[in-house]
Order: sequence, then structure tokens, then C-alpha cells
Amino acid sequence: MALQALYELDSTRHSVADVMAARLEEEPLADDLLTFTYTLVNGVLDHKTRLDVVIQEYAPEWPLSQMAVVDRNILRMAIYEFAILKETPIRVAINEAIELAKDYGSDSASRFINGVLGTLASHEDELRAVLEKDG
Repeated sequence: MALQALYELDSTRHSVADVMAARLEEEPLADDLLTFTYTLVNGVLDHKTRLDVVIQEYAPEWPLSQMAVVDRNILRMAIYEFAILKETPIRVAINEAIELAKDYGSDSASRFINGVLGTLASHEDELRAVLEKDG
């Protein structure tokens, strides 16, 4: 649900409240999942600029404006989860991101997501330092 919400928010000028209300009307969530979904969506939005700088640094051949909206938001969510929220182990976040890419992305999306996040994983300490610098 967080990916669907972020996709819509990235593609429209809708508010978080409107997007989440529409998503929840379609598929209500248990309280713990609802809290986590809001944490992901708001966290990605709050840190989007810094997340995008990191993505651009580790995937320079794909300008963010040319990257598929799904891929961009999967990367943002995964990086936010393991590098900022720090509640999800990096390998778990990568595996979840790859599965989302398989389900919602193009045929090559999972390989692209795996490549970018794999590179980030090998620079985890540096990545966290960059993200914590201004946060």
C-alpha cells in the first residue's frame, strides 16, 4: 500500500490524506500495518530530497526524471527503511524491494533495483553518514 500511495503522490498533486483515505477505503489495514504504512509514506516524503541524491549518486546512468516512477519509489522506500528508519535489516529491505519490483515493475526492474541496492549495501556506513548529515 505504501508503494501505491507513493506512486500516486509522485504522479499527482493529491494530498497524503486523500491518497491514504482512498487506499484504505479499497483495502483496510490492521492498526500495526496502518502505522507502518504511514511511517513509510511520510518518512519517504520527508526525506525525499536526500534519498534522491543518494539514488542519483549510486545510479548515475539513470536520471531520476527518466527512472520509472515505480522503481524510484521502491528505491526510496528501501533506503528509507534500512538507512534512516533503521528498523529493517538491509538484506530484508533489499529482498522486499526486489519482490515489489517483480510484482509492480517492468521485466528488468528487479535486476535494476537489486543492482542499485546491492551497491548501496556495500557502502552502508557511508550511505548512513550522508543521510544523517543534514537530518
